[in-house]
Amino acid sequence: MRRRTRPKVYDELNITPLMDLAWTLVVVFIIMATATVQGINVDLPKASVAPNLGKPKTKAVTITADGRIYLDTTPVTLAELENRLRQYKAADPKLPVVVKGDAAIQYERVIQVLDVVKRLEINNLGLVTQRLVK
Repeated sequence: MRRRTRPKVYDELNITPLMDLAWTLVVVFIIMATATVQGINVDLPKASVAPNLGKPKTKAVTITADGRIYLDTTPVTLAELENRLRQYKAADPKLPVVVKGDAAIQYERVIQVLDVVKRLEINNLGLVTQRLVK
């Protein structure tokens, strides 16, 4: 006659699959956090219609409240801005450029940047605004 054996009772929980899942989530979080668009924070003016101008190769020119100019996240002078945009335009003739000007800056500073863009004959130009909240 055969004896019936009781199944072994496990007093441990195998957490290896759980740790694999946790590490995968950490890696995905790190990748997503670094993939966000980096830039300089400015107080954008309000507009009732704000079209989506985001393109992967778009160059952002930012003018801060104190008048400093940034190309993407690098501070530049007007001459450096013109030289760098000229190089980017040589590589891509349809170079899209967006200008983000702080709402508190002098209008003249924006005009200086727009003059540089006009001299380089960059036709894909956008002005970044905030959507007006009603």
